[in-house]
Amino acid sequence: MKILIVRVSSLGDVVHNMPMVADILRRFPDAHIDWVVEEAYADLVRLNRGVRDIIPFALRRWRKTLLTEQTRAEMRAFSSRLRSIAYDVIFDTQGLLKTGLVMRLARLAPGGRRVGLANGTEGSGYEGLSRIFHTMSVPVGLRTHGVLRGRLVTAAALGYEVDTPADFDLQPPPLQTLPSWLPEEPYAAFFHATARAAKQWAPDHWGRLGRMVAARGLPVLLPWGSPAEKHAAEDLASRMPNARVLPKLPMMEAVLLAQRARLAVGVDTGLTHIAAAYCRPTIELYCDSPRWKTEGNWSPNIVNLGDTGAPPGVDEVEAAVDRLLAATESALS
Repeated sequence: MKILIVRVSSLGDVVHNMPMVADILRRFPDAHIDWVVEEAYADLVRLNRGVRDIIPFALRRWRKTLLTEQTRAEMRAFSSRLRSIAYDVIFDTQGLLKTGLVMRLARLAPGGRRVGLANGTEGSGYEGLSRIFHTMSVPVGLRTHGVLRGRLVTAAALGYEVDTPADFDLQPPPLQTLPSWLPEEPYAAFFHATARAAKQWAPDHWGRLGRMVAARGLPVLLPWGSPAEKHAAEDLASRMPNARVLPKLPMMEAVLLAQRARLAVGVDTGLTHIAAAYCRPTIELYCDSPRWKTEGNWSPNIVNLGDTGAPPGVDEVEAAVDRLLAATESALS
């Protein structure tokens, strides 16, 4: 059976759709699974052991240069690759017009199906017009978790029940050499940055938590992705001992940071969700986004705190750090 998954963005959502792959292969171990994803996240999807081929989608870049011959050539090559295999099932778990068009562009085997969402969840960017490309539309509850949503769509189409914890099946980043910034000793990663200010946790809270973690013997590593985030990281580093502002990291090094952390603490952002997907000891901080939508609920190593309009207090985060580090130390002893 040949299957195509169309989930092009964003970082956290791409990660949250990965358990679909393990679910399918558990029931159909010989299935050939391909994935269409924005080119920026192609290497991330390659970390999933069950995905055979990644088809990069460069719409964000193509939009800027639609009239150039190079862009048109890349778009033709993308279309040709989509049609090089006849798929038995094509899944669109994003539910947008653009992803529906990609679904329609891909070649379907005789008797094959195009399967997508019949509706969006609360607060999602779902576009109902995407249903015109479906041969099967799967309804989900309005408060269905972001991981469960894709798993339910595939289960309904392929005739099985979702009855196991989510399995992301991510291998470590295949870096030829370890980066110089990576400490030899265990460390904590603080994923403090997010695009929307309301989702951020207060700098004073980070400072207090950093001092507590440093007292436990862990250096704190602070990543960033923009000049404003770098400035914020430098401010946080000034509030805590033994903190290091990292250089700007390429995607695979950022994944490595999450994958190797003894402790990850982060707001509702992609790198926090990657740490949780690797089942690292992770504390997810929800300050202004609904916890039900993305909370890590597949491992006891993940603690979820706060909710929309109710940021967690420092005391409860410190208590969660104590629990996770105690469990880690017990497992290592």
